[in-house]
Amino acid sequence: MIKLYINGVIHTFQSSYPIVEAVAVENNCFIDIGTTKDMLLNWKAKSSEIIDLQGLTVTPGLTDSHLHLSMVASKFVDLDVTGVTSKQDMLEYIRRHSHTLKPGEWLLGSGWDENLFTDGGIPTLDELDQVAPLNPLYITRICEHAAVVNSKSLETINYSKDISVPEGGKIVVDSTSLKPTGLILESASILFQEHIPEKSYETWKNALRKTIKATIQHGITSVHSNDPLYLGGLKQTYQLFDELLNKEQLGLRTNLLINHEFLEDLEAMNMYTGYGNDTLQIGAIKIFADGAFGRRTALLREPYHDSPSQYGEAMFSQETLYDIVRRARERGMPVAVHTIGDQALINVLDILDQFPPSEFRDRLIHVQVVNDNLVKRLASNHRIADIQPRFLASDYPWVKDRLGEERMPMAYAWKTLLDNGVICGGGSDAPVEPMNPLLGIHAAVTRRAPGEDHEGWYKEQKLSMYEAFRLFTEQAAYTTNEEHKKGTIEPGKLADMTVYSNNPFQMNHPDDLFQTSIEMTIIGGEIKYSR
Repeated sequence: MIKLYINGVIHTFQSSYPIVEAVAVENNCFIDIGTTKDMLLNWKAKSSEIIDLQGLTVTPGLTDSHLHLSMVASKFVDLDVTGVTSKQDMLEYIRRHSHTLKPGEWLLGSGWDENLFTDGGIPTLDELDQVAPLNPLYITRICEHAAVVNSKSLETINYSKDISVPEGGKIVVDSTSLKPTGLILESASILFQEHIPEKSYETWKNALRKTIKATIQHGITSVHSNDPLYLGGLKQTYQLFDELLNKEQLGLRTNLLINHEFLEDLEAMNMYTGYGNDTLQIGAIKIFADGAFGRRTALLREPYHDSPSQYGEAMFSQETLYDIVRRARERGMPVAVHTIGDQALINVLDILDQFPPSEFRDRLIHVQVVNDNLVKRLASNHRIADIQPRFLASDYPWVKDRLGEERMPMAYAWKTLLDNGVICGGGSDAPVEPMNPLLGIHAAVTRRAPGEDHEGWYKEQKLSMYEAFRLFTEQAAYTTNEEHKKGTIEPGKLADMTVYSNNPFQMNHPDDLFQTSIEMTIIGGEIKYSR
């Protein structure tokens, strides 16, 4: 049966009819758009339900083009220290949490950020041993590119100064004593993760169910999520999402980025990019080319301004990276490569230039430092930049110390990318940043954090409200080659819509976004969330 949504201010994000009042939906798709009068005249007699939007503003359903639903889900199970502003407070949270565990049970958590601490730097090995003496501990930084561990954790991996660390990783040691400081970087995490017991299937399923429902409440109708490394492999990851999305019909459209470690599993299971349906499908092959700015592991062409001996870390040699891309191409699959630093981006583009494009578009994730030549290389080969505008709100002003003034005009340079024809999908990288898309949109428009009162960091890179929304709608659809079925509101496309309490395009000030609520999230014409 046909369903009508009438009396709205519906921004279609397509040029023929940019704003309409009503839409008609049948079989999960839009079949007509126009005035309320016309929709009622054409379809009322055939409709089973009429929803009055009462003048509320509507956009195409919002897409988060890069996040980790599994890591968000873990916060329902493990210790969450996101937003903690004191090292002592973090240590106290750890101490309390340790009392809920049995001796020898792993103390797991995430979310710390030493840049927020007002009383010192990263907790040391000795400090961590004092608050969790009986439990091996593993707590990741907000960026997920570093973690802290204690002596019990080091015992589990039989640590010695001669231990072999995976390529691109590091167990940080004191420069004088040469003893571990408790900080580990990048792929060194593999040594510890091999000893951490897997969560049960039902634990993951319940946590993911909560996460999916919370995601939809933020107005998000589609996500591109990277999870197999956290959910026990490809088979279990797909099974979990299949049960929650296809069988329970929770609704959230999910495109799964698959870590390159599972290329053989993809072949064994006969899965490929596009495998699945409109609700759940396999996406690109995920690869890490470098780290992050926080611990200076993002790979830069010139050294870090505040540490001239450091350039960052390449996660793989060029030979290894080439081989991973080659194997993806043999399966006809695109790649989605984490590239924060400019040298990492150069390295990846140099390799991609050696391969014909796949049927699907390659994606460069983060793209936080560029130059004119890199922008041209991205645009000329129609490669996607997956950007996270909210990073700016968290990274400034300390990132200026990392990069120095000379590089800043082309850092987080979203306007430059768009103006030069680079397609940019908008995401949060949750749980690194909150998954609320309105926070990312605010950061793209203002280039400052909530509560700050200035014109914006490098204001020439600000986006208009419309440009910012396009990141999370129309352009996000391009990242997965789905522009023919989502991203705009027009007949034939999936009937995914987000409904707002206020009109974002007629606000007196972008900060009014913080007083804007999601009134409804509509997926396939069905109201999956209503406030």
